[in-house]
Amino acid sequence: MKNSRRTLIAAGALLTAVSLSGCSIADTLQNESSLEFESVTVMETDWNADAAWVPSDATDIRVHASFNGEIAILAATTPADLDPALCAEVERQSGPVYGEDWAPDAYSADEAWACGIWTVIPTDDGWFGWTPNDPDEQQASPATK
Repeated sequence: MKNSRRTLIAAGALLTAVSLSGCSIADTLQNESSLEFESVTVMETDWNADAAWVPSDATDIRVHASFNGEIAILAATTPADLDPALCAEVERQSGPVYGEDWAPDAYSADEAWACGIWTVIPTDDGWFGWTPNDPDEQQASPATK
């Protein structure tokens, strides 16, 4: 009985900690998180990953990423074009690892933009990108040269 009570207390403490952090249990166990940022400035301050391709005026930034940021999808609202010093148009060769209800169907795109370790496609109101991408896409990006 003591072990059952301890297990229940430990499980309750874990659920409380997870709910207070804003992550779901599945996200915590899978080492993933979903984040939202109101601006690029906030994203750059509060997220431990690099997405230099995101235009500086972007808002409503949504991210689903591994905790270390090495696997991620990102959607941003902006009318701005991508920086040609960072991104080059390429034939899409990769696709996102994660899928979220806010993410477009990247597999329907034939063309994309290679932006370093990110591949990016246009959306109705901005851009959607994922990392990692294909090594050939990375090589085509001016950001890696």
